[in-house]
Amino acid sequence: MSPNGSDRSPRRPMRRKLLQALTAGLVLATATGCTYKDFPRLGMPTPTTEEAPRILSLWQGSWAAALATGVLVWGLILWSTMFHRRSRTKVEVPPQTRYNMPIEALYTVVPLIIVSVLFYFTARDESKLLDLSKKPDVTVNVVGYQWSWGFNYVTPLAGVTGDAKTDPNLDAIPTRYKDDFPANAGGVYDFGTPATRNPQTGNPGPTLWLPKGKTVRFVLTSRDVIHSFWVLPFLMKQDVIPGHTNAFQVTPNQEGTFRGKCAELCGVDHSRMLFNVKVVSPERYEQHLKDLAKKGQTGYIPAGIAQTSHEKNRETNNL
Repeated sequence: MSPNGSDRSPRRPMRRKLLQALTAGLVLATATGCTYKDFPRLGMPTPTTEEAPRILSLWQGSWAAALATGVLVWGLILWSTMFHRRSRTKVEVPPQTRYNMPIEALYTVVPLIIVSVLFYFTARDESKLLDLSKKPDVTVNVVGYQWSWGFNYVTPLAGVTGDAKTDPNLDAIPTRYKDDFPANAGGVYDFGTPATRNPQTGNPGPTLWLPKGKTVRFVLTSRDVIHSFWVLPFLMKQDVIPGHTNAFQVTPNQEGTFRGKCAELCGVDHSRMLFNVKVVSPERYEQHLKDLAKKGQTGYIPAGIAQTSHEKNRETNNL
């Protein structure tokens, strides 16, 4: 008992204050109206597309949730260590608690809530990032092969004949992507080898040119094994799978030359499967396409392994 005759422990006010401090910290960490710019990037590159901040925000939010959970757990551990340690004046075994249903329900329900919230935001952002309902301004067929990259610029050009919708080199691309191809797109191409280097920076790999401020759709195909198309500051990557076509689109909003690489172990020279992305003004981009045409790089290189009938039927049923 306390000196005033009450059985109230002097530790209880301290316990209450600690719980209040932990609660206030969680509220401050989760209820502020901050944007992704107000937090560190936590290892992520500076975003260079209109879509990349959504990915960065999800990344930062996941870290914030993990930090809040860690603070709560460590706070409870310290609280238990400090206020439930053995008393120097008492030697008896403290009361043992078994089958405390409220506590068991708590540590079952709380993790489910955390996972559900993370799943919701992940599914929401994924559906936005993979949405292809908007017709792109530019379409590029990215071709992965051991061990470099090829780029088919699906676009109509003066003096270049052909049609991407019927070109046999693009047979691997399903019709649902070809429906959005421009009419009479003769197109131009570029490709690289592991020894190719960017003439301006000296960085290894071929260079993919993109126009700033234009929505670009990447249609990803492979000639051999699974690769992964990853432009680092786009914060977005997607597998390049033989017999299955993937696609996503971004809108670059910053000029410059950026690094890209294969993010899937694809063979002995996987580490050399690098490329560059050069974002320029729309006028300079058009001039680059004309320069490729002058070099004779018109038409398209083979896109890769055609999609099987079974896979085509599965995707058609899901539309």
